[in-house]
Amino acid sequence: MLPFSVEQFFGVFASYNRAIWPAQIVALMIGGLAFALVFRRCKRSDEIIAGVLAVMWAWTGLIYHLIFFAPINKMAYAFGALFAVQAMAFGYVGVIQGRMTFGRSNGPVAWIGIAFVLYAAAIYSLLGVATGHDLAELGVTPCPVTIFTFGMLLLAIRPIPRVLLIIPVLWSLIGGSAAILLHVPQDWGLLVSGIVSAALLARRDQRLAPAP
Repeated sequence: MLPFSVEQFFGVFASYNRAIWPAQIVALMIGGLAFALVFRRCKRSDEIIAGVLAVMWAWTGLIYHLIFFAPINKMAYAFGALFAVQAMAFGYVGVIQGRMTFGRSNGPVAWIGIAFVLYAAAIYSLLGVATGHDLAELGVTPCPVTIFTFGMLLLAIRPIPRVLLIIPVLWSLIGGSAAILLHVPQDWGLLVSGIVSAALLARRDQRLAPAP
């Protein structure tokens, strides 16, 4: 069903993570900055958070998909294009238009968002190691980036433009298929985060929408 073997798939992750070191540390730092700005606001917190999401999607699309994944899977060119489009969407909607607003909330949606952020930042890799994968096979890859994105979107305090959800939800189904096809248990979190986030965001944004 797949144009590559399991060994080739994880070999790409290993070569990618060795090549980009220490970008993983930078990614954790800017991700941590975006998360912290949800709770400790500054003048341009929302634009910075949207910019961080844009950079993560652009990097993953252009560097991981087009340079490292494409040699074993030609669909990576389409995946890279989708990630680049998502990066531009975050840049335009969140940075230029300023239509994304994040902030402190004690509701269950926000707590689920925090859980997804923590899963992407730490638990995803720890679970991978615990199930037999080398740490070099994990890192700044599409699945944890998408889970982190869902977590951050759940921490928004005003309705999210629906266009920002299309590609992440689509990738949660495509990338999450690795949980089944390639026996990657940590990617069950991607499937769960996509389904749960789509449902919660639709319900929350309907509630937050101004009355006609």
